[in-house]
Amino acid sequence: MASFPPRVNEKEIVRSRTIGELLAPAAPFDKKCGRENWTVAFAPDGSYFAWSQGHRTVKLVPWSQSLKNFLLHGTKNVINSSSLRLPRQNSDGQKNKPREHIIDCGDIVWSLAFGSSVPEKQSRCVNIEWHRFKFGQDQLLLATGLNNGRIKIWDVYTGKLLLNLVDHTEVVRDLTFAPDGSLILVSASRDKTLRVWDLKDDGNMMKVLRGHQNWVYSCAFSPDSSMLCSVGASKAVFLWNMDKYTMIRKLEGHHHDVVACDFSPDGALLATASYDTRVYIWDPHMGDILMEFGHLFPPPTPIFAGGANDRWVRAVSFSHDGLHIASLADDKMVRFWRIDEDYPVQIAPLSNGLCCAFSTDGSVLAAGTQDGSVYFWATPRQVPSLQHLCRMSIRRVMSTQEVQELPIPSKLLEFLSYRI
Repeated sequence: MASFPPRVNEKEIVRSRTIGELLAPAAPFDKKCGRENWTVAFAPDGSYFAWSQGHRTVKLVPWSQSLKNFLLHGTKNVINSSSLRLPRQNSDGQKNKPREHIIDCGDIVWSLAFGSSVPEKQSRCVNIEWHRFKFGQDQLLLATGLNNGRIKIWDVYTGKLLLNLVDHTEVVRDLTFAPDGSLILVSASRDKTLRVWDLKDDGNMMKVLRGHQNWVYSCAFSPDSSMLCSVGASKAVFLWNMDKYTMIRKLEGHHHDVVACDFSPDGALLATASYDTRVYIWDPHMGDILMEFGHLFPPPTPIFAGGANDRWVRAVSFSHDGLHIASLADDKMVRFWRIDEDYPVQIAPLSNGLCCAFSTDGSVLAAGTQDGSVYFWATPRQVPSLQHLCRMSIRRVMSTQEVQELPIPSKLLEFLSYRI
């Protein structure tokens, strides 16, 4: 069994340049269980980087300062356990000035998400004047999903606990904010449900999305916030209409649990990662598989893909250039793909990886591991073609069905539909 197609010489694939690493402290009698870094996240404005350091703590560091430290002091940066630890209700501190700190969440942290408010975006609640919290434009929130089913909402600048959302009965496996600044939060849980929360309405739970027959592993909004993808055990990939809170369709194709998903920046593509050793690129508007990125060759049969192997794909993330995708698998490798190539254009070594995310500008990939550490690599750099930039601009406002109705040549239709 090989990690690449037979025509690809692994030695010729570019190795990603290491940017740095943030190593979690290890106590002499520290148990390995509970140290896992299940989630990493960059703030939308690039000011902060956060990750679950294990043992119920979340570490926040100013991202620009971390990059400078890597350049000045080398790649390694061991996190000092004596760093400033903010009490849960500390409202002191200089707002809007990023500073390094730790938040004690009270239980094992499985998921993280940053959210920022757009004041003009109205809440869906009628009685806005009765709200306890007024979110301004400079507000930066961090949502943490916990082992006990709770979701805690924090003010990133002060470390103050703002809301405690209690409704899930199992682990909150993933969190995602709507990109439109409405502060709509969706949570995915092992209790087989997704729940929609309105933080501008004091965290009121607006809707429960049911349909999964087993654990829900991950969820992601489309860039225009109109669609949600959720993935889970038993090969489940669901698409939801977030205006009506109804299921659009179920995508069929994977042969094992689907554990991660992400939309492209223009919303025209959807990436899903599965334990069946594959990453699929879908057209979410049509339900078609456009590309398959394999992590095991020859590709496993459905029976083998549905069982245990050493190529389980753990995470997938779309770059902000719309051209590249990163995936993390159990074969101790990070892969960077182009959307028009079926083999990696860049690789990096990583043992026991669990999650990954691109930085806000797309120049760095962060990956978390089972020991609570984070590793950073430089991503493939390429100047997008004018054709691709035009395609992304069009696809941000037009679905595949609308594109296919345009009176243009078939080749151009195929290009705009990402079929060539």
